[in-house]
Amino acid sequence: MTARSETIQIDIDDEQMSGTFLSPKSKVPGVLFVHGWGGSQERDLERAKGIAGLGCVCLTFDLRGHTGGTGIPLTRVTREDNLRDLLAAYDRLLAHPALDTSAIAVVGTSYGGYLASILTSLRPVRWLALRVPALYRDEQWHTPKRELDKTDLRDYRSTLIRADSNRALHACSQFTGDVLLVESETDDFVPHATIMSYRAACQQTHSLTHRIIDGADHALSEPVSQQAYTSILVDWITEMVVGERLSIIQSK
Repeated sequence: MTARSETIQIDIDDEQMSGTFLSPKSKVPGVLFVHGWGGSQERDLERAKGIAGLGCVCLTFDLRGHTGGTGIPLTRVTREDNLRDLLAAYDRLLAHPALDTSAIAVVGTSYGGYLASILTSLRPVRWLALRVPALYRDEQWHTPKRELDKTDLRDYRSTLIRADSNRALHACSQFTGDVLLVESETDDFVPHATIMSYRAACQQTHSLTHRIIDGADHALSEPVSQQAYTSILVDWITEMVVGERLSIIQSK
């Protein structure tokens, strides 16, 4: 969190010493986690606990249709439904009394990364972390996601997509904050071409960090892959979010 700097004088005998009080501001950064299609907040929750310990307000949540219950069944969930879920979660995080509303990070995985990218065009986001972000055609936005043609999606993701032809990529092309892109080396669902489409779209970012987890599949099935991603994410959050908030403005 940003340190408040106050220059003071300390009296000693007949002299004065210069000193500086450094104290944290009352508001802290926020981190919003968005899980992937068919997933839940469970894995996000473990990582959020560690990041909360760094001095952030973290929010994890279950997208509608993904955990059973009496709501919309997964077979009927559309991208519009889940984008609205994400907007509601973002707004709930923003209402937290301890939050610095100018310092929001969003961490999205796969389908959640796709939604998180679109979110940046609808709400203020300072930092954007995308692990194996998926891509979908803009068409059939209101069609249940399960009904989308999987073969067509695989072909679509295997080509380099222009930012001006895709809603998520266009949002990334307008994003001016910091971005983390995490790729899985042996991903069968989000190939290298998709990651490069995202990377190519990020032309106005303040910084772009691209990491590849060697030997990892899409779901990070191996514990070593999970640990590698946790390390990458926490290090980046520490540098971008916490580190920035701890910086002292020198122009006083």
